[in-house]
Amino acid sequence: MRHQPLLLDRPFPAQFVLAIVLPVAFGVLTGFILGVDETSYLVLSLLGVAGGIGAGYDHLGADQGFVRGVMGGLLFGVSILVAHSLFGQEAKAKIPHPHVVLPIITTILGALFGAWGGALRARSAKKAEAQPA
Repeated sequence: MRHQPLLLDRPFPAQFVLAIVLPVAFGVLTGFILGVDETSYLVLSLLGVAGGIGAGYDHLGADQGFVRGVMGGLLFGVSILVAHSLFGQEAKAKIPHPHVVLPIITTILGALFGAWGGALRARSAKKAEAQPA
């Protein structure tokens, strides 16, 4: 089975986009939607979970996926709050109070889902090595 390249095997611009730009852009979108529609905000938040697992899958092992998840979750959560503040809309979904708790939650969840993705990648790679060519 062929895997996607590991993050560190990609060119630097791709690394930057995947590890920095993507979580920030998705957080900005989610922060905007927070002021538009509760259901859409919740759907985007759940898609963020899939993104965390996928980001972890860019790494070989739970430890590396964990670190990526910490950074992605932090960038995502902070971007939600910054965008929501900049757009100046009233939140349609309930977010934790004080609001600083949101990035803490997204960081913790990002770390857990990133670790899960990294563990899945390591298990898949190990299984592929064990199969005869």
